[in-house]
Amino acid sequence: MLNDALFYESYEIIEGEKIMSPSPDAFHNRTLFRLGIIIGQYTIENNCGYVFTDNLDVHLPDGNLFRPDLVVVKSDNEKIIHWDGTIYGVPDMVVEVLSRATRRKDLTIKKDIYESNGVKEYWIIDPWAKAVDVYILREGKFELEGEYFKYSATAWRELSDEEKAAVKSEIKVGIFEDCVVKVADIFSWGYEE
Repeated sequence: MLNDALFYESYEIIEGEKIMSPSPDAFHNRTLFRLGIIIGQYTIENNCGYVFTDNLDVHLPDGNLFRPDLVVVKSDNEKIIHWDGTIYGVPDMVVEVLSRATRRKDLTIKKDIYESNGVKEYWIIDPWAKAVDVYILREGKFELEGEYFKYSATAWRELSDEEKAAVKSEIKVGIFEDCVVKVADIFSWGYEE
């Protein structure tokens, strides 16, 4: 028997407009899978929250409906989770993995909407550049906490010693006290370049 959900449209509602969501590609999926495992394992071991990936409807208080790539809800905020498969309220952390179709919205409109609704932490991941921008909400505004990159062996060799010393190889998940994600683990494909 076929699952009826296979026939439902995948869309978001952004500022009152219904926007179709494209299917993610392999880079998107692999990146999201790796990050979901890392943060998910932390939440399980510490019994401190929930991690959801792709196709989860998040109904924000301002009326926007998003399907973020990854959503983290801390245990003390779990009342927003409706176990019918939706969230009504503001997640603690949201991650969007850029695609060619969603890049502009993720970097502008969606970022602004997450900020105005009070999402505490917003990560934007570029799987082609192997880069992560981390924004933390402070006094109602997102501040860029850091920019993180996974360098290829060739690119690493081209950096000066000073540039290498400035490279941040781990990302602290701001909503948790001691959760750290290695940048290389997000973008690992099981082999080295």
